[in-house]
Amino acid sequence: MMPTARTLILIASASLIALILLCLAWELWLAPLRPGGSWLVLKALPLLLPLMGILKGRRYTYQWASMFILLYFTEGVMRAWSDRQPSASLAVIEIVLSVVFYLAAIAYAKKTAPSKTGAV
Repeated sequence: MMPTARTLILIASASLIALILLCLAWELWLAPLRPGGSWLVLKALPLLLPLMGILKGRRYTYQWASMFILLYFTEGVMRAWSDRQPSASLAVIEIVLSVVFYLAAIAYAKKTAPSKTGAV
């Protein structure tokens, strides 16, 4: 059974907001590259670009954000592989959040696709 469009919006929104908060906390307090925080905290800024479209359920935003989020998945994989604790554990959380967002975004885009019946 496929979740409703509203449920997919909630899942995508929650995972995106959680990823933004994770990026901020990770680079400012939990495991910054330098004591006191690092400029890597700026990686949270691009996640703000799709936020309003995701919250409003704009299909086009879900389409491009599903590809965009793969950058965060890739960073998570690389840092889970190469970083020490606690950063490696935070990277695993980043991987999980990006996968949840990706799956919800793809499912939403598919569920809200215009009907293809009658199209030539």
